[in-house]
Amino acid sequence: MTVRVVLADDQPLVRSGLRVILADQPDLEVVGEAGTGAEAVRLVRETGPDVVVMDIRMPGMDGIEATRLITAGSAATRVLVLTTFDEDDHVYGALRAGASGFVVKDMALDDILAAIRVVASGDALLAPGVTRRLIAGFVGQRPAAVPERSVRRVEGITEREREVLALVGRGRSNSEIAEDLFITVATAKSHVSRLLAKLGARDRVQLVITAYEAGLVTLSR
Repeated sequence: MTVRVVLADDQPLVRSGLRVILADQPDLEVVGEAGTGAEAVRLVRETGPDVVVMDIRMPGMDGIEATRLITAGSAATRVLVLTTFDEDDHVYGALRAGASGFVVKDMALDDILAAIRVVASGDALLAPGVTRRLIAGFVGQRPAAVPERSVRRVEGITEREREVLALVGRGRSNSEIAEDLFITVATAKSHVSRLLAKLGARDRVQLVITAYEAGLVTLSR
């Protein structure tokens, strides 16, 4: 199966570099390029890609608003945010908008390719720990940015599911959750699937955000 990708970045050199890298991968195909958020939204509507590799800082409509529109309009298309680790203070907003993860521009090329494949498979990019640390940092540093509706008690889930949600919030994998709770991996996966359905979350990234906003995870300083 070929993963169809749209590249959205206002720097032509970045897009060109990514396009060359992806062209060498038999399972990845670039179906469009955008230099603005508005162009990215249009291309998604026209081409229906599996993944959009999205820069955040673009002229006009930024990557956050573009991500919100794309994920609201297409359940199939996933957004992988492309960012600068030390500079970009909007990653949390992009994740809240529906992004399934993000990669850092100076990551190894193999890691970027792996990230595209992970997101395309329907999973979220939570490992290795870079995503976990960044989510924790942005949640911890921006309490004012959290809407009041998000800090309410999470209702409609069982106590066991609440335990699982807290562990997901700490970045634990299904196998690690199974080990922590003395259950099988299949049972852990089933709990996560029910949480996704009950909370209307797209993927594990959204569950992580919910866990932090609900106060189920305490940030260590």
